[in-house]
Parts: sequence; structure tokens; C-alpha cells
Amino acid sequence: MKRIKTLKMNYEFKNVFSKGKYYIGKQVIVYFLNNRLGYNRIGIAISSKLCKAVKRNRIKRLIRASYQRFCFTEVSSYDIVFIWNKKANIEDASFEIISKDLNKAFLKFGIIK
Repeated sequence: MKRIKTLKMNYEFKNVFSKGKYYIGKQVIVYFLNNRLGYNRIGIAISSKLCKAVKRNRIKRLIRASYQRFCFTEVSSYDIVFIWNKKANIEDASFEIISKDLNKAFLKFGIIK
């Protein structure tokens, strides 16, 4: 499986939040910003106030798995940040709904066709 490049620094996340476009789904909010690196980088942010570490890590795994499901045929270069929607219940987190949210977001911004 191909390794995913990630955003790690706080200023990288802030840059995507301030300059990027966003899509609000049922369970996931997705922010997009073009970069000049030639590959996608992702970041996942889930507040520690929502739940304990086990559930946060489960949500992160679901988001990463949903992201890997999409194959990007064209060379795309985006910084993508995923945030858990606070209005959604943590207990209802499912792979199918997250995948639908990501699919709609990627279609809206033209990352996939």
C-alpha cells in the first residue's frame, strides 16, 4: 500500500484553514488548498473534547481508509484537512458515510471525475 504524506506542523493546518476552500458533509468537514509539491498531503484533526483517544483513533483510521479508496489518476497536488463534524454523533461513525462525504467533496472541487 502506498504511504500517505501528511501535514504535521500547526502553520500548515492554519494555512489550509485560512486560504483553502471547504465542504461540509454529514460527518466530515473537508478543507482543500492547492500546493506546488506534485502530491497530496492530508491532515486529520479531531478535538480531544469530543471523545477519548480510542474513538478518536478509530475515526482517524476510518478517514484514512476512505481516503485511500480513491485512486487519483491525474497528478494532483492538494493539501487536504479532514475535521470531524461536531454535530455528528461519534457513535454513528461509519466507513460508508465518510466515504460518501469524501466522494462528494472530491467531486465538488474536481479532484476526481
